[in-house]
Amino acid sequence: MGLSEKTVLIAGGGSGIGAACALAFAEAGCRVVIAGRNEAKLAAVAAQVPAERISIIAADISDREQAFGLVQQATQRLGRIDILVNSAGINIVNRQMSNIDPADWDRVLRVNATGAFNTIYAVLPQMRERKDGLIINISSIAGLRALMLGGVAYDASKFAMTALGTCVGLEERNNGIRVTNLYPGEVETPILDQRPVPVTAEHRARILQPSDVSSMVLAVAQLPARAHVPDLVIKPTTQEFV
Repeated sequence: MGLSEKTVLIAGGGSGIGAACALAFAEAGCRVVIAGRNEAKLAAVAAQVPAERISIIAADISDREQAFGLVQQATQRLGRIDILVNSAGINIVNRQMSNIDPADWDRVLRVNATGAFNTIYAVLPQMRERKDGLIINISSIAGLRALMLGGVAYDASKFAMTALGTCVGLEERNNGIRVTNLYPGEVETPILDQRPVPVTAEHRARILQPSDVSSMVLAVAQLPARAHVPDLVIKPTTQEFV
């Protein structure tokens, strides 16, 4: 199925997987809005393609008012939102129960879980009205298997995102709305900079690259409306998945 002239909103589009998805959708002929807190990073991504393909909106989706305003602005620019990609995500350095700051727990859950809820809640009415829409949540393997590597807050937030996407997909399937939870393993993105132990260049080269994940996102988006991928795991060949 062609994606030409499909409209896409990507939360967390300023770097990593979100940026790779934005470029992939733009190259496929879509009109894309990318959102994030850092306007300079968003502008750098948008500058890589013709101006009419990607536009930017600075917004913090963990703030409900800003998230709702983002969806409203993106809809005004694009005319509609065919595809929503939730790619905003953070982690913290002190991530074990023994050393986590409760304020950091709140912050991670607000961005990774509540942020996705906010954008989905805001975009669903127009998708219901059209009886069509695709939502792709960039979760994590840590949203399927609780991992020491991810830490308590990140794992909990990604499990929440998984449950959110699964429930919405079940509720909205008869409205023609498809929800895909995508579970990447380790990916070379800026979130690695928050690891308690620095990640070597050799390790970064071995793991997934953002373009590996964006290719899966594009494959899901290219399926006809009759086809739904509820869950999809992609991981580095050398990473365990048990």
